[in-house]
Amino acid sequence: MPTGTSPPTRSWPGDNRDQPGNKQQGPTPTKDVALMRVIRRMCGPFFVVSGALHFIIPTSYRKMVPPSLPAPATLVAASGVAEIAGGIGLTNTPTRRLAGWWLIATLIAVFPANVHMALNPDNYKFPGGARGLWARLPAQLVFIAWVLAAMRGDETSEN
Repeated sequence: MPTGTSPPTRSWPGDNRDQPGNKQQGPTPTKDVALMRVIRRMCGPFFVVSGALHFIIPTSYRKMVPPSLPAPATLVAASGVAEIAGGIGLTNTPTRRLAGWWLIATLIAVFPANVHMALNPDNYKFPGGARGLWARLPAQLVFIAWVLAAMRGDETSEN
């Protein structure tokens, strides 16, 4: 580098910290950060809708309950309420962390139903058949990761 010159500065797209009159500290959010924020914010409403489906199409959900478990209708209603409550809680800053752990516990609690379905694919109409049902098992980990991300909230603002 020639003497008397400064090294090039790195900036993010949209970074205008060096503009006159700008009081912003740090780079502005990139499109990736904004996309992650939207994805995190969609998590709560997703679980509210998912929980509501337990009441809209309860027969489909009752069929998922392993026969070894008692009171399928009660279990379906309880898991629907759990998802709705967790989804609502995830959208509110004061309850976000507790609701996130609640949803993770709910996802773990319903996992045996997913295993039951994968082990008995002939009893269920599911996209992709048996392969789709087996693929659904690791998808629970994706949902857990999504909830964990949503629990963090936004880095730049809490809501």
